[in-house]
Amino acid sequence: MNHNKRLFIYLLGLLLAAGFLFTSCAKSTSMAPGKTPKCAVGKNLTQEIAAEAEVTEFSCFFKKWDGSETLHYKVTIKNTADTPQRFKVNIFLDNGKAVGGLIPRKTKKGLVKPGATGSFVYPVNDMADTPGEVTLFVKTIAQ
Repeated sequence: MNHNKRLFIYLLGLLLAAGFLFTSCAKSTSMAPGKTPKCAVGKNLTQEIAAEAEVTEFSCFFKKWDGSETLHYKVTIKNTADTPQRFKVNIFLDNGKAVGGLIPRKTKKGLVKPGATGSFVYPVNDMADTPGEVTLFVKTIAQ
């Protein structure tokens, strides 16, 4: 085997190992029956939440945004770590639409302190109906 092939195989193995490490650090769960948002009842809802976070609210509702009734998701996250955190939220819908952002959005007032919660409401542009499937990802990001 020539040198380039060995290097490629080594790098591929390293990449796969790193991917496995990162995915195993997050816990994947589905919401408890009492925590399912009313507009996703009977729908497929999947979550992948960082170990430092606990989703205390994941609700959806319709309200006027940009001139029309639009689906909104409210996400509230509790910091379960011993240090202040900033979280990255992504919500993916089965129709290809996705929304998300950072909690807290700006860090001028600091990060989410241990035991405290942070929340944000994400509008889904041009979405007048509930999706068939929802996937929620919550990750921590570097300070």
